[in-house]
Amino acid sequence: MPRTEKKKQLIEFKGTTMPVVTVSLRSLQADALAIAAKVLFGDDQFFDGDAALFELSHLEDVQSADWSAVKKVFEAHGLHVVGVRGGSDELRQSAAAAGLPGFAASERAPRAAPATKTAEPPPAVEIAPATAPTQMAIELAPAPAVDIAPPPPAVPTLVVDRPLRSGQQVYARGGDLVVLAAVNAGAEVIADGSIHIYAPLRGRALAGASGATGARIFTTRFEAELVSIAGVYRTFDAGVPNDLAGKPAQVKLTDSPTRKPGEASNTLAIEPLQTS
Repeated sequence: MPRTEKKKQLIEFKGTTMPVVTVSLRSLQADALAIAAKVLFGDDQFFDGDAALFELSHLEDVQSADWSAVKKVFEAHGLHVVGVRGGSDELRQSAAAAGLPGFAASERAPRAAPATKTAEPPPAVEIAPATAPTQMAIELAPAPAVDIAPPPPAVPTLVVDRPLRSGQQVYARGGDLVVLAAVNAGAEVIADGSIHIYAPLRGRALAGASGATGARIFTTRFEAELVSIAGVYRTFDAGVPNDLAGKPAQVKLTDSPTRKPGEASNTLAIEPLQTS
């Protein structure tokens, strides 16, 4: 009996996971962005055709932009912009009209645990929603019981114990990243918190990816291509300075008291790390 061959479908759908670079913009002026990008990436295509989203949540009082010009700024450095995220409705609509659809945030808010009720003492002490965590308002009259929700569970630290080759990327979403092997040239490690690398850092390391300015990068051997804290970058196209090359180092943000109008309020500091 002849075998019946299964007809091949012309279209098939398969799930996949693709890394996407988020580019937080604080201006939509193409000329200003071109200057800032040149400082970060030089004249070369720093990225290898990576997909990218424009994060617009930091923009205020901006309703539209020359999206074609803004896209060209980042395409010149090897980024393929596929859409936008955040920002006002008007700004997302203007981006969509220019071929940049809006994407929802990928992070999901943690599910709130059931609240626990305290007893109703006379008088009651009520925790007020004040600016300082320890501030309390004392009610002299009896008040309803206070619903106190427990804090959200802590995000575990992501630990990587294998070397990362060129083209590989690891992202610790919502927490810290610990790497116990080399991050080779062309590899990339990203964390919303701090990054600890107990091995040579030869690739790219981006800490505080969600905007945490207190995040830091630590490595026992500094040979990086790029480091970043909360979007503030520094590249090493000409090589790492001699006083840091191959040595333990930490990267952090420091205040810039002498900054000029229009300059960033924080600067990237790279310092030798004392390990003994």
